[in-house]
Amino acid sequence: WSWDVPKESRFNPDITYGTMTDSRDKKVYKTVKIGGQIWMAENLNYADSATTPSLLNRSWCYNNDSANCAVAGRLYTWAAAIDSAQLYKDKSIDCGYHKTCALPDTVYGICPPGWHLPTRTEWKTLWTEVGGRSNAGKILKSQTGWYNNGNGTDSVGFSALPAGGWDVSKGEFFAGGRLANFWSASGDDSHTAYHMDLSYEDEYANLNGYQKNYGFSVRCLQN
Repeated sequence: WSWDVPKESRFNPDITYGTMTDSRDKKVYKTVKIGGQIWMAENLNYADSATTPSLLNRSWCYNNDSANCAVAGRLYTWAAAIDSAQLYKDKSIDCGYHKTCALPDTVYGICPPGWHLPTRTEWKTLWTEVGGRSNAGKILKSQTGWYNNGNGTDSVGFSALPAGGWDVSKGEFFAGGRLANFWSASGDDSHTAYHMDLSYEDEYANLNGYQKNYGFSVRCLQN
């Protein structure tokens, strides 16, 4: 599986998007206001492991193809998403797979300056704005790119792409075109953290615990 149509066709042409430039690598992202929140309207594609050591061997392009990163962003472990190395350096918080920790109220993680990794509660706030969990998948999914015509209306411009994930235990990518998975800043237990997922099969959104060492997408929320 790979993206085979231009990136711009993944966005809702009826939405007026803002833009944000990541000062670290100068990548430009679309942004969108949904209710009282301002979200990145595309997945994070930040990869500088020299500047951000948390990323070393903890992020991937789907199928190891940089063209997929250019459209659907990178897949990150939870430790990478929360920037665990920086948390340890700044606050002596040792966090990640096999570790339970108390995180700050706001986790900036690997998000650009001025943005943060959304909490479980902030994801639920987004759902409320689009009519609740049972409807959120339909509203948040992009209008194209989903397997078996499982596309959404993308009526608020969130443009969730089915970027799939990275299965660490099997050493393989999975569910490209079928699932969108986004990390939250909220840990569940020593092995899992909450992630928001959408499927081609239905119109629901889910927030479940998933193994922290899997690779999922990151969407950032403006501070």
